[in-house]
Amino acid sequence: LNAAPGRAPRQRIRFLPTPAPGGGGALELVATSVPVLADHPLVRGPRFKKLKIGAGHRLDVKASGVFVLGIGHGNKLLTDLYNCHLTKVYTVGGLFGKATDDFSDTGNLVEKTTFDHITREKLERILAVIQGTNQKALLMYSNIDMKTQEAYELAVKGLIRPMGKSPPIITAIRCLQFALPEFQLEIHCLHETQQYLRKMVHEIGLELKSSAVCTQVRRIRDGVFTVDDALPRTQWNLQSIQEAIQNCQLRVETELEKTLA
Repeated sequence: LNAAPGRAPRQRIRFLPTPAPGGGGALELVATSVPVLADHPLVRGPRFKKLKIGAGHRLDVKASGVFVLGIGHGNKLLTDLYNCHLTKVYTVGGLFGKATDDFSDTGNLVEKTTFDHITREKLERILAVIQGTNQKALLMYSNIDMKTQEAYELAVKGLIRPMGKSPPIITAIRCLQFALPEFQLEIHCLHETQQYLRKMVHEIGLELKSSAVCTQVRRIRDGVFTVDDALPRTQWNLQSIQEAIQNCQLRVETELEKTLA
């Protein structure tokens, strides 16, 4: 921000001595516009000395993907978006055949197991059970009477979600890739942590009479923001950030109006 072009210095009128037209060394006072020295960068110093930046739903050091930040007045929008309880989407990689103390592939090895008996059909059956169980939890924490017209209208709009604190809830889960011993899941969830998703991979391995560790947690959507909106480190500059804010502004306003109205 400080490297951006600043406004022109203010001007003021001063009467400065100027040689008279007739010569002879005579001087006369002439009204002249001069810049105000108080506006000079060397006098004023940096225009911005601090800038408030807030973090949205956090990512731990082993996860990657969409990480939303609020700048200045955008911090209030972060709070409003948090109160919308929007769904986040992850791609989660897994590896059958071993277990670690922190459920990730970089943790300390606890045990090794066989995995040849696992098939994609068995995995998808487990995923269906997980989704069904979590759908019941979603309805319970949404505090909506499912026999009402309101519930029907919210379901059509995709707005059934817990509007308060709740345990982590999986709204959808499916298998994207399966090639033993590796697999990849797409998980739609609310109120989760990345460690919760790693533990889920571990529990899926146990349900399949084996073990599994998580190899990757990548958030590809956080509410209205997707990977396409994210700025890689090489684009952390004023112009790119300004464009990102402008491109997402309408979507944020629409979501807040739809959910919090």
